[in-house]
Amino acid sequence: MKTTMTPYLSFNGKCREAFQFYERVLRGKIMFMQTYGDAPPGQNPMPEAKDRIMHVRLTAGDFVLMGSDAPPQYFQQPAGFSISLNTEDVAEAERLFNALSSNGQVKMPIQETFWARRFGMCIDQYGTPWMVNCEKPGAAKPA
Repeated sequence: MKTTMTPYLSFNGKCREAFQFYERVLRGKIMFMQTYGDAPPGQNPMPEAKDRIMHVRLTAGDFVLMGSDAPPQYFQQPAGFSISLNTEDVAEAERLFNALSSNGQVKMPIQETFWARRFGMCIDQYGTPWMVNCEKPGAAKPA
């Protein structure tokens, strides 16, 4: 039996816009997107929010990202985590960081560190925290 771990992001009405942005930035593809209004009769927990996203699934290489627009009473700003993107290419790390931090908030500018050729932290314009990492060869040592 195979078990996977997939980040699931919650938004307050901006899920469609955010995932279309992630699709471009991550060079991925939205594989599924359903609104609350698309739910079968009697299965829509938010009939007043028929155009909000009930569920979306995006793939980018081996990476899967999912999300939805949370019911307003359950929405909270993300805190205490970051989605970490790892690449072996410095130019790709810089492209990802610059795109994700555009119109967002840079927490740590992308730069060289003792473990990485490039590392940076940001919160994108939709409130999602990201880390972009391009490790130096041999920097990660097994435990």
